[in-house]
This record gives sequence, C-alpha cells and structure tokens, in this order.
Amino acid sequence: MLNAAIVGLGWWGKILTQTLAKSDKITVVKLADVDADGGGAFAAEHGIDFTTDYSAVLADDAVDAVVLATPHSLHEEQIITAAEAGKHIFCEKPFCLNRASALRAMEAIEKAGVQVAIGHERRFEPPIMDALALARDGKLGALMHVEANFSHDIFAALDDTNWRLKTDESPAGGLTATLIHLMDLSINLFGQPDRVLASVECHGGVVKNGDTLTAQVKFENGCTASLNAFTHTPFFSRFAIFGSDGWAEVRDKAHVQAPEGWFFTTFLKDGKAETIEYEVATPVLSNLECFSDAIAGKATYPNTPEQIVRNVSLLEAIVKSTGSGEIVKIER
Repeated sequence: MLNAAIVGLGWWGKILTQTLAKSDKITVVKLADVDADGGGAFAAEHGIDFTTDYSAVLADDAVDAVVLATPHSLHEEQIITAAEAGKHIFCEKPFCLNRASALRAMEAIEKAGVQVAIGHERRFEPPIMDALALARDGKLGALMHVEANFSHDIFAALDDTNWRLKTDESPAGGLTATLIHLMDLSINLFGQPDRVLASVECHGGVVKNGDTLTAQVKFENGCTASLNAFTHTPFFSRFAIFGSDGWAEVRDKAHVQAPEGWFFTTFLKDGKAETIEYEVATPVLSNLECFSDAIAGKATYPNTPEQIVRNVSLLEAIVKSTGSGEIVKIER
C-alpha cells in the first residue's frame, strides 16, 4: 500500500481525495492546504491528518508520495523539494508553466530517482486507449490528423478571484484545464510538436482569462492537430484520429469528475461506421493506481518524462502565439 499526501484541497484536490478513498493500492495519510479552516474541516470530515505546512508533509516518514493539486506556479518548487525529500510525485497538469521550469523539476526527479506521474487521466479512458491502439497497430493506415475539443462551463461559476481564472496561473483560457489533455494525447500519438498557431478570445465576458481557445499544431513527422477548448459552453468532448485507411472518434457523455461512459465510432476503409457504447470507468483512479504500480515495479508509467516536458514546451508556445498572433516554433 502506497501512503500518499494530497497537497491542495480546492475543487480537484477534494475529488482526488474522494477518488482515492476507493483505492486498495493507495492510502491518503495526510492532507495539506493553506486554508486552515476549509481544509481542516474537509480533512476532519474524512478522518485524515491535516497540515498547512508543506514542509511538514515532506518531513513525514509515513508519507511515500505527494499528489500535487496546487496552483500551477507552485509546481516547480514543490516538485523539487519533494524529490529532494525522497518522495514520489504525482503532479496535476500542467507539470510546469514553461520549459525551463519543467527541465529543472525533471532534473531534480531524475537525480533523486523517484517516480513521476502526471494528471493526464484521459490516457486511461478505455475508448481513448482503444483508439490509440488502432492508430499504433496500423488499422487507420498512415496517420494524418487529430481533431479534438474538450469544453465545459464549470469555471464560469467561479469567483473572479479564483486562481484558475488568473492569467499568471491559467493563461490562454482553457489551456491548462482541458486543452492540455488533448495536447498530451496528440504528443503521445505523433511525437515531437514543431510549431503552433493559437488564438484565445473572451466572448461570454465571464471567464476573464478567455473562453474560446483554438490551437493548430504541426508535428515534426508532418502530422497535424486541431485542438479546441471553450470554457463558457456546456460540456462537450470529442477526440478523433484520422488516417489514410480510416478514422476513430471518442465522444464523452459527461465530465471525468462524474463519468457516464463514452461513444466510440470507427469507420475503416471499405467498411461502414460502427459505434460502440462504453460503460462508466474510473480513469482518474486508474491513473493514480498506475503511479502506485510503477513505484512498486509492477507497471511502466505511460507518460514519459520526455513527453511531459514536450507538453510544457507546447503549452509555452501556445501562450506566446496567443499573445503575438504568430506561428511559434516549439523548443526542444
């Protein structure tokens, strides 16, 4: 059993706590948050030890791993100090906000020899896994393009002071919330991104950091991706892979915080469209438990350090492109 501390008890940190209550591989032994009253009350409700001091988490020998669900700008320092303390690290996305920061954090992880994992639970959705397998097995022919959208209006109800709406923490609208998942899947499929043209607008007037984000990405292998994230529209999620011999599309029924299943449609050359309905699964829990299994030597964690850094590099380029309106080359 892996003993973990969850750091950050906002919306998602609470969901992670509730999710891990169902795990038979990970036990949450400590919760941490800067909000002594709110965080303390939540911890008491769940019967878990609480602290406002991150250093106390790292000094606790009972803690094997930290799960970071904190504001994005804090990730680098929290990752580095956790690695230096010998703690395994599960970090919510984005890993960091720029490439240089990600490289420093990853260097500390590699030096300490601890396991790193990232909150890209979409890789663990059964139909996504099947779509990626079709592509890798050559069933779709020569791969050409990804077309994807991950949108919701959860943040439209947040107060303007919430860090998730601040451009220094969450630049370019839905970039760090949802688009980054689509970026991860595309990088997993196509490899190193080469350049990007992106645009962010605010049409609804509520989500101040932008509610309409679109990014056109070209990869070094010549494949492309059209990625979209809107944060002031009801939930919509679609991920499609196009190849010379067919295409595969995944549509979610509901947000991953309360999944209801998926529709998976394929159309192969000389065939016809076929749709399969997938039942509810628990990709958030599957991701966390894969992290635990990797620590125990029972599994290989699918997101490699190289892919994690590539995603941050693409994130940084998207932010630059939304600011300049120009195509931006991605660092590597």
